[in-house]
Amino acid sequence: MPLNAYLNFNGNTREVVLYYAQVFGLPEPQLMTFGSNPDHPLPPGSEDLIMHAKLTIAGSDLMFSDTYPGMPYQQGNNFSLAYVSKDENAIRDAFGKLKEGGSVDMELQEMPWSKCYGQLTDKFGIHWQFSHESES
Repeated sequence: MPLNAYLNFNGNTREVVLYYAQVFGLPEPQLMTFGSNPDHPLPPGSEDLIMHAKLTIAGSDLMFSDTYPGMPYQQGNNFSLAYVSKDENAIRDAFGKLKEGGSVDMELQEMPWSKCYGQLTDKFGIHWQFSHESES
């Protein structure tokens, strides 16, 4: 599986994704909102912010999200690398190694879109997301 760039924005992800889809002649993508995950309480008015969207441009996946409500946003540092794999053991191994000397933002756990998802910042300051991709 390739590594995918994950871009974060400050409340305008919907506009960004629709713009890039139009620029590259792509169909309108599926947009998952923070409000679509009822297990996590959100500040009022943030339900329609984009939690996840993906465009495939020239064979590469580019993923997008609004910054999680209440989290700081800094333009220029608004990206992460997403390691997406069907191999859960490989995810757990890489996560365990990269968290040494780094900081865990979200331990690996089951989420509505992945049975094994987590986030960390490695010792070099690179933000990583890990997600198990189902076989289907």
